[in-house]
Amino acid sequence: MQMGFWEQLKKEHRGDGNPFFALAPMADVTDVAFRSLFVKYGKPEVLWTEFVSSDGLASAGREVLKRDLEYTEGERPIVAQLFSSNVEKMRQAAKFVAELGFDGIDINMGCPDKSIEKQGCGSAMIKTPEIAALIIQATKDGILDAGKNIPVSVKTRVGYNNVEIGTWIPFLLSQDIACLTIHARTRKDLSKVPAKWEYVKEVVAIRDKMNIPTLIIGNGDVENLEQGRKLAKETGCDGIMVGRAAFGNPWLFAGTTGKQVRKNFIGNFFAPVRTFIFSLIGKKNRYWLKNTKDIPTEEKLRVLIEHSELFEKKLGDVKNFAIMKKHFKAYVHGFPGSKELRVRLMDEGNSATLVRQIITEFLTKK
Repeated sequence: MQMGFWEQLKKEHRGDGNPFFALAPMADVTDVAFRSLFVKYGKPEVLWTEFVSSDGLASAGREVLKRDLEYTEGERPIVAQLFSSNVEKMRQAAKFVAELGFDGIDINMGCPDKSIEKQGCGSAMIKTPEIAALIIQATKDGILDAGKNIPVSVKTRVGYNNVEIGTWIPFLLSQDIACLTIHARTRKDLSKVPAKWEYVKEVVAIRDKMNIPTLIIGNGDVENLEQGRKLAKETGCDGIMVGRAAFGNPWLFAGTTGKQVRKNFIGNFFAPVRTFIFSLIGKKNRYWLKNTKDIPTEEKLRVLIEHSELFEKKLGDVKNFAIMKKHFKAYVHGFPGSKELRVRLMDEGNSATLVRQIITEFLTKK
């Protein structure tokens, strides 16, 4: 089994309640602009791309889809997530992605979107384990075709209509994958019911009983790092993946880290020593030692402008700026005038220039 960078993460994060953290792959969200903000303000240990169609990567439309796989060196380790039910196209896409220099390839076997499922992909894979096995092997073969040696992982749910941990999970774990991310819901659940982390604990127990090195990442309703560490301790999982809580919060993976920084390096030192340590941390990470809820409104809005401009600069020629509007509510809430500002951004914020103009006018009037 090729573990790659996962092996290093395992060494660095041994022990109960000491998981590594990952930013979840989310369609039309975790693009290069979004991920760049996390690299700057609070980087998790692993980053994922949004999922990309292997069928598209194996077609004439490859060059456009390739933009969904754009990344920067600062994002490493970076994992590309692919989906397909076509064995040959998956192999071709895996070869192409491996040649792009990714640190790993993840296969989406959990997305409940109907358009994805109609292709036999995402959560539909739970119903066709024989195809899932072929897709995993095709990914490995494609990596070898590229002359690379990077790890393969899978992200899935605990079942389709019913919990199938006793069959689906051992099957996946028998496929020699480096890492398995478990969304603690069934496909039927969607996100309408709370994630049940006892499922993650069951998966860990199965992994341990099988005595294999595959890492287990838990996913579902994690709001902050403190909660993630608590869940890791309770379930025994190796890593925690965070999705929706990351919207509008590129400081997420830095906020609680600050508490650990205080505990480990500052302790009960006097204020002058603490100030010196703060200066060593640097201005860029000035919110490491603060709860993210304390971040000033002006800073949140400044980063929204930055996000908008990054999106337009990096992806404006291939993606509609309207995609950015799903982020407006996440950044613009919880302060006086936020509703009015949000409505205006939704109605008029059709470019990065207009977003900057609208926010600047709002701050000027405050």
